[in-house]
Amino acid sequence: MQLIKRSPDPFFYSAGKTGILLIHGFTGTPSELRPMGDYLHKQGFTVFAPLLPGHGTSPEDLQMTRWQDWVQSVENAFEELKQSGVERLYLVGLSMGGILALIQTIQQQSLISGVVSMCAPIKVKDFRANFVRLIHWFKPFSLRGEKHPDIEQHLIPYDRTPLKSVGELNRLIRFVRRNLNQIKVPALIIQSRHDETVNPSSATIIYNSISSQDKTLTWYENSSHIITVDRERKKLFQEVEQFILRTSSERE
Repeated sequence: MQLIKRSPDPFFYSAGKTGILLIHGFTGTPSELRPMGDYLHKQGFTVFAPLLPGHGTSPEDLQMTRWQDWVQSVENAFEELKQSGVERLYLVGLSMGGILALIQTIQQQSLISGVVSMCAPIKVKDFRANFVRLIHWFKPFSLRGEKHPDIEQHLIPYDRTPLKSVGELNRLIRFVRRNLNQIKVPALIIQSRHDETVNPSSATIIYNSISSQDKTLTWYENSSHIITVDRERKKLFQEVEQFILRTSSERE
């Protein structure tokens, strides 16, 4: 039986001069990114996966955070990675982490060699998300449904989601959507075809909205939302690695 290392803690793997900031998703933790982090570190990259505010502790903590707190946390992590001595910086985010990676790219474009968004939400499948500003006053939390056991074993999820925080996520999405055209760095957009959380059209919106000359949209036909621990993860890790190697060599 394979033992899966699960921890909500951030991780920092120091290696080469190319640094990769991995950003986890809404209600998630760095645990869902650890397999990717392990792979990229073995390929010689420096990898940092921070824990976002309100995550990895309790739903009540998440309820107290705002979208600006998540943005600031990524900015702080980016600065920490930059100060570690790396020469090239990449942002790689899953779900809400993909949105945060895009926002950081907008804010720090001259310092970033490339950005990867994976299953990033511009549109979500649950239409009720549009009404959480009203609903959360009457129903503060919604219960979480479980994923497939092969995916669940990598996660450290909350058992319920604060709807007030879903409202903050909506504000974050609106902010990035208004500013996507500012992105000009090389970009890799990844989307699962069978995403149960994000409307897959989100990937097309991101791809069509950014101004990057070097941009790629890749569909994963046999994966769900948490693509980093799903059945096509090895293909995903290799594609991200090849994107980083190609774009970093072109800038030398």
